[in-house]
Amino acid sequence: MAIPDLDVLAPAWPRFRAGALELGFESMHSVPLRLQATTIGSLNLFWDRLGGLGAEDLRTVQALADTATIGILQERAIRESGVARAQLQRALSSRVLIEQAKGVVALTHTVDMEEAFAILRQYARDNGQRLVEVAEQVVNRTLDL
Repeated sequence: MAIPDLDVLAPAWPRFRAGALELGFESMHSVPLRLQATTIGSLNLFWDRLGGLGAEDLRTVQALADTATIGILQERAIRESGVARAQLQRALSSRVLIEQAKGVVALTHTVDMEEAFAILRQYARDNGQRLVEVAEQVVNRTLDL
């Protein structure tokens, strides 16, 4: 989208127009940051003169927009994979703790692992605690079932 003269925005965007003109801008150009059919943002260019972009400038701006899109998507993927990795690690750690607690209960109550799990689960439910919290207390010997 190109607005070669910000003065024509008066009826639609009066505050934006006034602010942009006050800062010395006279025209603006907006290039979408796209991933296939999805727009994830825009690259906005403000000029201190009237007019539009030429064909060569448009190619350069599109290349910048494409580069920005790649950077944003890479950062997003890295952040999301880090979150997934942390969630998986917490789940694995919880599972290990629960298995250890099952072993402690099986040993101290002379029951099999399935019954030990049932005892842990029932205690957690009866006392409004998360299973992993009960398991941690059992493993740390701060809770004796």
